[in-house]
Amino acid sequence: MTTSDQNSPNTNTLHSELKAEQALGLIGVGLMQKMSRDGSLDWDWSTEGHKEKTDLVALRQRLELTALAIETGAPLSTSEVTHLLGARPGAEKAQRGGLVAKRISRNVWKISKAEKDGSYWRN
Repeated sequence: MTTSDQNSPNTNTLHSELKAEQALGLIGVGLMQKMSRDGSLDWDWSTEGHKEKTDLVALRQRLELTALAIETGAPLSTSEVTHLLGARPGAEKAQRGGLVAKRISRNVWKISKAEKDGSYWRN
């Protein structure tokens, strides 16, 4: 047995118990804890740098309502179209994000999917 083996007998058992990925994970967790204690860790992983919080429940409801409006072809008010498109339609036909809102009459709209052409979305 060499002097290095005699001085650190626990090192050999530690190396045999931990895989390299596990040791790296422990080092990373320790570093993150130290940074958060020091106050130098100011990361918000849920919003990826945005100051406002993301409301995923509201987003899901909006997407489900949009799909339902397209599927049923139900007439919608200007307010409802504004909520679903995320912007108030300013013309007889408004296109945004692959959706088309067409005015049928005063304050009555229908939403459909925009048709794709060779380049991007057709107006």
